[in-house]
Amino acid sequence: MSFLIITVGLSQVNAQEVSLSDFKDYLVAQQVTQQPFEQVIQGSEKLEGLFTIYHNKESGKVYLELKPEQLNQNFLSFATLESGIGEEGIVSGTNLRDLLFQFRSVENKIQVVVPNINFRTEENDPQTRSINRSFSESVLQTLPILGIHPERKTILIEISDLLNSQSDLPGLMIEFSEFLNNKYAIDPSKSYISQIQTFPENVEIESVFGFSLGQYGEARSIPSLPDNRTFNLKVRYSLLAVPVNNDYRPRLADERVGYFTTTYKDLSGRTDRSSIVRYINRWNLQKQDPNAALSPPIKPIKFWIENTVPLEYREGIREGILFWNKAFEQAGFLNAIQVEQMPDNAPWNPADVRYNTIRWSTSFKSSFNGYGPSHTNPFTGEILDADIIIESSALRSLQEGAGVFLDSNSAMSSEGDDNNNSSLTTVNQPCPIGLYAYSQMKKSQAEKSNIAEEFCFRSAFNEQLMIGTTALSLLENIMPNSPKMEAYIQQYLRLLISHEIGHTLGLRHNFQGSTLLSPEELNNPEITQTKGLVSSVMDYLPVNLAPQGTPQGDYFPTQIGPYDQWAIEYGYKPIASTTPEGEWQALQDIAKRATQPELAYATDEDFWGVFLDPATNTRDLSNDMLKYSQWQLDNSVEMWKRLESYTPRDGEGYDKMRKMFDTIFDYYSSQAINLTLYIGGQSFNRTRAGEGDHRLPFEPISIKKQRDALKLLQTYVFTDKIFKFSPNLLNQLAPARWSDWANPDQNSYLDYPITRRISWFQRYILHELFASTRLFRLRDLELKTTANNALTLPELFETVQNGIWSEISVNNGTIEISSIRRSLQREHLEILSEMVLRKITVPEDAETLAWYELQQLNQQLETTLKRQKDKMNAYTLAHLEQTHDRIQKILEAEVQSN
Repeated sequence: MSFLIITVGLSQVNAQEVSLSDFKDYLVAQQVTQQPFEQVIQGSEKLEGLFTIYHNKESGKVYLELKPEQLNQNFLSFATLESGIGEEGIVSGTNLRDLLFQFRSVENKIQVVVPNINFRTEENDPQTRSINRSFSESVLQTLPILGIHPERKTILIEISDLLNSQSDLPGLMIEFSEFLNNKYAIDPSKSYISQIQTFPENVEIESVFGFSLGQYGEARSIPSLPDNRTFNLKVRYSLLAVPVNNDYRPRLADERVGYFTTTYKDLSGRTDRSSIVRYINRWNLQKQDPNAALSPPIKPIKFWIENTVPLEYREGIREGILFWNKAFEQAGFLNAIQVEQMPDNAPWNPADVRYNTIRWSTSFKSSFNGYGPSHTNPFTGEILDADIIIESSALRSLQEGAGVFLDSNSAMSSEGDDNNNSSLTTVNQPCPIGLYAYSQMKKSQAEKSNIAEEFCFRSAFNEQLMIGTTALSLLENIMPNSPKMEAYIQQYLRLLISHEIGHTLGLRHNFQGSTLLSPEELNNPEITQTKGLVSSVMDYLPVNLAPQGTPQGDYFPTQIGPYDQWAIEYGYKPIASTTPEGEWQALQDIAKRATQPELAYATDEDFWGVFLDPATNTRDLSNDMLKYSQWQLDNSVEMWKRLESYTPRDGEGYDKMRKMFDTIFDYYSSQAINLTLYIGGQSFNRTRAGEGDHRLPFEPISIKKQRDALKLLQTYVFTDKIFKFSPNLLNQLAPARWSDWANPDQNSYLDYPITRRISWFQRYILHELFASTRLFRLRDLELKTTANNALTLPELFETVQNGIWSEISVNNGTIEISSIRRSLQREHLEILSEMVLRKITVPEDAETLAWYELQQLNQQLETTLKRQKDKMNAYTLAHLEQTHDRIQKILEAEVQSN
């Protein structure tokens, strides 16, 4: 099927509608207003290729010679940040903006236009006449015609300001708005085009954007800059023509298989299918021998390892890339992916769009370990180029045994007063994973939510890395520079590379990729090295830590999983057809296998802000997260015990003890949050009617699992027993005291606020349990579940209250409530009071139950105080007396109206 791409507001002289000779006559007629062509370019270096460019290095001017046939032709611009500042998310390799653009002649000027290709029609469809009136295109800039060549009839324009000015073509002020806006501005006097290379198929231009502190900007501390008032960012533009008339055939997407997509609305769409057309993004792979079951491709996907990558990591990177050839063999290709080493004396630049490279980045504070963007043809979804950035600081920090994902007191230092619930919006995790925390982040950072989500995905890996090195040190006595630690790092590196390669092949995240094996199978090499540790490396996978008493298996996957192989089969298996529609039935035969458990798929939109399915998670492993999380909670407790007897090496600071303690605490918190996901949870799958095992899209989590999760929370969270650390350990948790830019701890607490840290954690989990969204889901599940199979709101309220206030149910003997338990009880009282006083939005039944539970609690307090008042210490007596008084006032208070 052929489509006519509608462009809005066609130019006065349109090369698609007017003959080339007529257009040349038009150009000649305009020459009277132009300067002589040769005069304009005098003193410039001529560079010939896709475009002929003249670079005058003295004036900084860059001219482009535009052929008449290049007007109204589609070109692509891929803009990448070639150099950054090493922190604040501004790091080299960041993909900035991909643009489809045309040069248009309008009123004796040249406009740079982004056509609107989101709406298309079949050729000769009469609707094409109406589209110009309906949808706008975007004009980026209008450039004067500086000269016309008297013989070639070519047009000369200047593109310096387009590529390097306050017009900000790459969108730096948008991409890095959180850091730049109201502080820094592009300074034209410090900006210039530094390098131009032209080739027959592409043009590579490097442009330096100078930034200066604005009039009202505040010079904040930026350790990676020598002077906070100014810095440079280098942008690489790759310009190329949109491929036409090649043998690539777009492939239609299926939502059960996770690919990035190229999407448009077909206004000629028939009623038997959706008017929204989605093509998967993939490379153009074709067999050398179409009749062979297994054939090398005509043009393999080749990745080059940049010559900046340290020697010790090159083989691990190579192996991680080649993991994917197993999947391509299932699709019928032999050696579909190849890896080459970039020579030290290579004459080409690794940023050149003609080369796919694995690049090495060195940042001060990076928000990612690996980053794998790709560039596509926006008409078809064909991947044209891909580069993977590996951040060196993650691997270097592992070798040094330093924390890379959280400054040791970042969350505590922003925690605020114990009674300030807003502190819970600053989660003591790399990411606010949970219904309550996410809702609070959305409220406070609505305009930044996408940035926050991306940062959280990237930092999830780092948390797992550090708990792995901590576990190796404490549980297995492995030294930082030992062969076992090196093997651990290499395993991680192979996973990281294979994950990012998956993205460059077109694959999205699969956050159910970790659910392949049972907990008992995770450390059995006979299973993990044949079937695989996980079903997909496109998950953010935690380190596999064996429970105590079980021999340790692989820490990370050593191969891609069955989902990965299936997804590549869907995207790349050759299918005999001449159109995307003709492939559809064969693709359905592949996609309908999605009901198999090992092919389960859930991606970003199933995870963020939903937190519905416990298996759609970035910190889980195995098909039984309750058991897995309990094992990891026990591992954390054991690591704390081992830390009690850990002794820093001679001359080593105690800040390492503090980082290790915090690393364990963060991991412990993650596993506790995993448990909350079961309460009110539902399994979700992308099933289709009439296929597979006839599963419905939603399946409520069983009441047994929800009750088990509540019991585990009572045992591991709402307790003071686990957190009774020795004074000897707590008095070793000192921060590094260097007062300079290289120390992230310089503004942290000097002492370790252990009570606040524990209380904060417990409060966070308590807020998660009573998150408004979770309460509404529990109410709904009573209608979505058969009788007596739903965890009801009354059971949740009663179970939590009985566990948190268990001390006052003791009928005789001394009652002593610890400071940890008192803090937890106050927070529980606060949550119930907010419901009763309608300060938060919850189901009406939850409000009623909160009132009822407060009544019950008040009666228990009154009875306990009468019977055992003289058997309490001062802390406990004052706490219970005040609680009784507060409840009385809450129950008598006027209710606020929502």
